[in-house]
Amino acid sequence: MLKIAIILGSTRPERNGEAVAQWVHELANERTDAEFELIDLAEVDLPFLDEPIPPSQGKYQHAHTKAWSKRIAGFDAFVFVAAEYNHGISAALKNAIDFLYKEWNNKAAGFVGYGALGGARAVEHLRMVMAEVQVATVRVQVALMLATDFKDMSEFTPDDRHKKDLTTMLDQLVAWGGALKPVREKLAKPVKEAV
Repeated sequence: MLKIAIILGSTRPERNGEAVAQWVHELANERTDAEFELIDLAEVDLPFLDEPIPPSQGKYQHAHTKAWSKRIAGFDAFVFVAAEYNHGISAALKNAIDFLYKEWNNKAAGFVGYGALGGARAVEHLRMVMAEVQVATVRVQVALMLATDFKDMSEFTPDDRHKKDLTTMLDQLVAWGGALKPVREKLAKPVKEAV
């Protein structure tokens, strides 16, 4: 069975994302085709990137990086719950991604964005970042508007139509996560030397 992480990308106190991530997690857990785990970056508590060697080398020096590496490596796919800050993703989310490289490779990602324009610009930013770490992104995304899906722009009250988008996105994510599993397995095998 596929393992999918739901990563809450905002660490701001009183953030709207906590309720959004819990909503995603609850609906995802109704499925039987994958296991879902919620990861709150506020609890992971990574410092700003402090590894002396580029992450692409996989030579981590710090215990927090090694723990983050082990945690992310075990997943087949990801759902990023992304707030939009100044037309992009939060610094905490970008930092968490930048700590690692190979642990992200050849996996799939879906997005739940929220903000003034449904988090659309943050998701577009995140799609570019995912491309660089070799993560395939699914097309359908959930776009939650502060004006319509949050009472007084703070209490999460999603319109029912978002459940359909979330279901479709998760369907695509499970399909892509499964399709990429043989790629990961093939690349994990030692390469035979030419005779």
